[in-house]
Formats: sequence, structure tokens, C-alpha cells
Amino acid sequence: MSLLQERKYTCRVSSTLNRDTKQFGKKFMFDNRDETCWNSDQGSPQWISLEFTEITSVSGFSLQFQGGFAGKDCYVETDGTLKVLDFYPEDCNKVQYFYLKDRVHVKKIRIAFNSSTDFYGRITLYRLYP
Repeated sequence: MSLLQERKYTCRVSSTLNRDTKQFGKKFMFDNRDETCWNSDQGSPQWISLEFTEITSVSGFSLQFQGGFAGKDCYVETDGTLKVLDFYPEDCNKVQYFYLKDRVHVKKIRIAFNSSTDFYGRITLYRLYP
């Protein structure tokens, strides 16, 4: 069972392509459907923030990008300020796993994409699993 099915949370994102949340909104990262995704608008950096209603234990996460629209030079921060991981995803369509050095107990976690493999800085993400 996914952590997001067990816990109540709020997700925020930096932007949505053309502000079209019906077609490219953040909810599509969590719907387990292959044909839907979150698309950011252009510009860097882009980010995803998860805020839980209670302290939650996190040891890693997985992401599935669309090739050509993957994050580059990325990091994870917790509770708004503490950077806990720098990571560098591949520019591909497969699910990629990233593990924190140590398990963290947090209310808020933020994944930031300082740049993108897309010339315009867009991110396309099909899945996010903490």
C-alpha cells in the first residue's frame, strides 16, 4: 500500500501547463493511470511539495518522467529548509527510485527540479510514490 493511501496529505506544485489543471493537474501523479500526468509550465525551477497532516516517516521515493521532460540537478528538502538529498534522474520513461541517506520523520517534503531536459524547463511526471 502506498504511503499516500495511508496518510492524509496536501500536494502543491510550482505550476501547471497553461494552468490547465483538468488535463495536466497534480492529481494525475497519484491516479495510477498510464495515460495521465502532471505537466509543469515552462521555466525553472519547478517543484512538488507534499504536506502531511501528521508526522510521517519517509526513506525514499520513486518518479516516472516522460523522456525529454525529466528533471535534472534535483534535490529534496524537508520541513521547508533542510536539504536531505541531491539526485540526478535519467532522461527516460522508466520508474526511477531514490533513497534518502537516513529515514526522516517529517510533516512536509519538497522535491525540486533546478532544471529540466526540456529546453523550456517543463517537467512531465506520470507517477510520484513516496
